[in-house]
Amino acid sequence: MRLGYFLSCEEFTPAELVAQAKLAERAGFEALWISDHYHPWNDEQGQSAFVWSMIGAISQVCSLPITTAVTCPTIRIHPAIVAQAAATSQVLLDGRFALGVGSGEALNEHILGDPWPATSTRLDMLEEAIEVMRKLFTGKVVNHDGPHYTVEHARLYTCPDQPPPIYVSAFGPEAARRAGQVGDGLCTTMPDASLLEEFRSNGGEGKPTQVGFKVCYGTDAGKARATAHRLWANEQLPGELAQVLPYPEHFMQASSLVTEDMVGEALVCGDDLDEHISAVKEYADAGFDEVYVNQIGPDQEAFFGFYAEKVLPRVRGR
Repeated sequence: MRLGYFLSCEEFTPAELVAQAKLAERAGFEALWISDHYHPWNDEQGQSAFVWSMIGAISQVCSLPITTAVTCPTIRIHPAIVAQAAATSQVLLDGRFALGVGSGEALNEHILGDPWPATSTRLDMLEEAIEVMRKLFTGKVVNHDGPHYTVEHARLYTCPDQPPPIYVSAFGPEAARRAGQVGDGLCTTMPDASLLEEFRSNGGEGKPTQVGFKVCYGTDAGKARATAHRLWANEQLPGELAQVLPYPEHFMQASSLVTEDMVGEALVCGDDLDEHISAVKEYADAGFDEVYVNQIGPDQEAFFGFYAEKVLPRVRGR
């Protein structure tokens, strides 16, 4: 199992994200996830850096592999443009980049006024987008006329020696099946062994699997729980709300139903070593190859020190 750090573009400034990438490498994390949003989930998070600018900056100060978690190459940005961004990222990172993709959330994709399709349509769009990007990664001239996308005489001139692998996000059985069929790997945020089985039994056997989760480290567990609730109550919203609510204001309204106790029960908050290790173990035991941890709130240097000195040695020695 590889343990990585999850950079949150919704919560931190560009300079803070670059600093966290360096801290993560110094602490002994082995890889990076980085989110790709146009909006944060709520105003308390308060940031939304452009992920492709961030990858360029991080590539100059950090040698860790990076995966987007995840990019939506279907509505807000045409897959031909995402292919160019991903190819350049792969060149900058000397082959250490993976393009994590998903069918998206209305929160980010509504901004151009396009309709928000049904789940099955979004998955069809994602499959076609992956096809378009793989054609472009060859460096050849591409013409494509499909049900959702048109590409006219496009060629990527800055191409890596090896195209970036495309990992597909999944949160349900149908998405997991499709991820197994068309993806080079899987990424998700749930320690769900049945999801992994769906992925692996539909073409995903032997392909890398990634999963990420949040914690809020702090020496005062109550304060850590309050911080996690203030910033990330939206993570406890049920069902498909995360995919269909279009505005940060909607998430703030819905999140008013999420209590601090609900957040405390769902996330590790505080400095109990066994709880942090158990959280990592839950995802590793589900069968994932790579586990990514995100620290909520401002106590970043203390978090990295805690994981470097106590958590990572225990996890690697288990």
